[in-house]
Amino acid sequence: MPELPEVETIARSLSQGRGTGFSILGKVINDVTILWKRSIAVPSAEEFYQRVHGQTICDVGRRGKYIVMQLSDDALLFHLRMSGDLTIQPASRPTGKHDRVIFHLEGEHKLVFEDARKFGRVWLLRDAQEELGELGPEPLSDTLDEDHFFRMLQASKRQLKPLLMDQTFLAGLGNIYTDEALFKARLHPLSISNQLSSQHAAILLQAIRETLHEGIRRDGASIDWVYRGGNFQNQFCVYGRKGKACPVCGTTIERIVVGQRGTHYCPTCQSKSAIS
Repeated sequence: MPELPEVETIARSLSQGRGTGFSILGKVINDVTILWKRSIAVPSAEEFYQRVHGQTICDVGRRGKYIVMQLSDDALLFHLRMSGDLTIQPASRPTGKHDRVIFHLEGEHKLVFEDARKFGRVWLLRDAQEELGELGPEPLSDTLDEDHFFRMLQASKRQLKPLLMDQTFLAGLGNIYTDEALFKARLHPLSISNQLSSQHAAILLQAIRETLHEGIRRDGASIDWVYRGGNFQNQFCVYGRKGKACPVCGTTIERIVVGQRGTHYCPTCQSKSAIS
């Protein structure tokens, strides 16, 4: 599933026209083709078609793992889930096998929501907060300081790995960047959040931010056939490296299952005793 850096990369590509030379900002949606009605979460596919038609794309951004487009009247949200993607394509390009919703823009381009596994969803809302209101703070936001983050950790008594992936706690982290950030912070994924000192909390927040910034700088990670173009996978220290040597100490990387998610860590660098 695309995480914060991948979603941020896609949002920037759409707004800045990176790779295509075409920005969707200021473009009018002349028409929309809905090929898979269940891709539309809210409203009905019929109402979606009527309302989105003729609106202008005024802004493109990201909140957590959502791509957020502010239209002239409504907010258009996309969650890519397991296999979704948003691409700008020439209007003349034939419809693809996995195209689910096609926005025909003024000019010679179209915005295509592709989704092989059909888990992704699209929302058209009067107010984006109707869907985004329950999300936790953005990890890269200046409003999230060390003291606030420490209080958040203290208010919970959960294992770090599932807590950091909880989108109501912190928005945008998934399996990859949580594993990499915990390694950078030298914290075991099963450590309990309210047992961390303020110093450990500060180190963890810094590790999260450094990991995400590096992911964004490298256009995210390309680890399967769905998301392409990034190279952060070449910088992985622990994720997907079970049985390989830790780049810091040489200990063999281990894999455990935490909250039904594969979790990679170094048992030496990330000893549970480190915070006890």
